[in-house]
Amino acid sequence: MSFAEQLTRLQEFLDSDDLHEEALDYVAAHGYLTALCVSPEPVEEREWIDALFAEPPHYQDEAQRQDIEQALVQLKARIAQQLASDEDMELPCDLDLGEEPDLSDLRGWCIGFMEGVFLREAAWFENAEDEVSELLLPIMVGSGLFEEQPEFDEIAADRDLVDSMIEQIPEVLTALYLLFQAPEEKPSLLKPRH
Repeated sequence: MSFAEQLTRLQEFLDSDDLHEEALDYVAAHGYLTALCVSPEPVEEREWIDALFAEPPHYQDEAQRQDIEQALVQLKARIAQQLASDEDMELPCDLDLGEEPDLSDLRGWCIGFMEGVFLREAAWFENAEDEVSELLLPIMVGSGLFEEQPEFDEIAADRDLVDSMIEQIPEVLTALYLLFQAPEEKPSLLKPRH
């Protein structure tokens, strides 16, 4: 089976209604796997697969379980390759929150990414808290998970600011990846566009 076919099957499986309500759909799973590839501390395969589904899915049989888990591992490897290349990361959704941010794929992707961060949160902020916080800001804003906090509420009210932050996500991913995975090539911090 080609990788494209595996991916299609994986997408159908993750986007079906049979999974636990807290399981990540395909776009959120992509964000989650991206965070795991960037993460300064590796997460064991079994742990991240179990966390992605929230509770074990009802597979048709053992073969399907292996197919799905293998497809996830391969997708993660593909994302890691993309991050390590010189090109900007391509997301599986538009870089746009649209008119209804809560229904946008990008919001789902950002939530998935933050779920990946939460698995090893201490490690992310251990050595360069300010820098990591600044780099993560566009993804945190995109996720909508922090809107209860006054500073995020203010940002969310400024549509143009949100849009310009969202556009930085591919660059931010490269910068975070280099910061954690290739510190000697550390990029100069992205200058926020005012």
